[in-house]
Amino acid sequence: MGSVTSELPLQRTPLADAAETGLKIVVVGGFGVGKTTLVRSVSEIRPLNTEEVMTQAGRGVDETTGVEQKTTTTVAFDFGRISLNQHMVLYLFGAPGQERFWFLWDRLFSGTLGAVVLVDTRRMEDSWYAIDRLEHHRTPFVVAVNRFDGDDRRFSLEEIRQSLALGEHVPMIDCDARLRSSCKEVLICLVDHLYALALSQEGTP
Repeated sequence: MGSVTSELPLQRTPLADAAETGLKIVVVGGFGVGKTTLVRSVSEIRPLNTEEVMTQAGRGVDETTGVEQKTTTTVAFDFGRISLNQHMVLYLFGAPGQERFWFLWDRLFSGTLGAVVLVDTRRMEDSWYAIDRLEHHRTPFVVAVNRFDGDDRRFSLEEIRQSLALGEHVPMIDCDARLRSSCKEVLICLVDHLYALALSQEGTP
C-alpha cells in the first residue's frame, strides 16, 4: 500500500465497568496482507503488536515476493478492542502470516465467533491456507479484499471468488485497511453474516 495515512484515531477510552460480554474475532491472511494495519486502524485502544524487524535469517524462509519493501513482521499476534456498547466488547486478534507461525492459528481460533480473511490480489494463493483452516474449524468468515496502491489488475470480487473457490454463501467486500471507516464496514459485514447464520440455525428444526 502507499504511504497515505489512516483517518485520525478516535479518542482512546477505558473499558466500561459495565462490560460483561467479550466477543472474539480473528483476522487472518497471507504475509504482508494488512492484518496489523487493519487492527491498528479500527481499534479504540492502542493495539498490542508483536512486530519485529525482519532480518537476513528470514531470507529463503519467508516468501516476500510482492512485499519486498516490508521491514517488520508479526511474530505472535496483534490485539485490539472495540466497545460495541456498555455491555459488549469486540476483541480483535490478528494472526501472523508466515507459514512458520501457522502453528499458532489453531490456538487463536479457539473460542472465535467469526473471522475476516484479508486478501491481496497480488498474492491470492496466500489466502488458501487461512480459508482451509477456518473451514476445518467450521468458523464463519467473510473475505475482505485489501486494495493496494499500484495493483492495476483490479480483479472483480466475482473473479476473486472463483479464484479462491468460494461458495456464494461467503460474503466478500472491498476494503482499505488503512482507513477506520473501511475496516468498520468489514466488521459490520461479518456481524451481519453471523447474525444471518444465527437466524437460519434458529429456524432449523
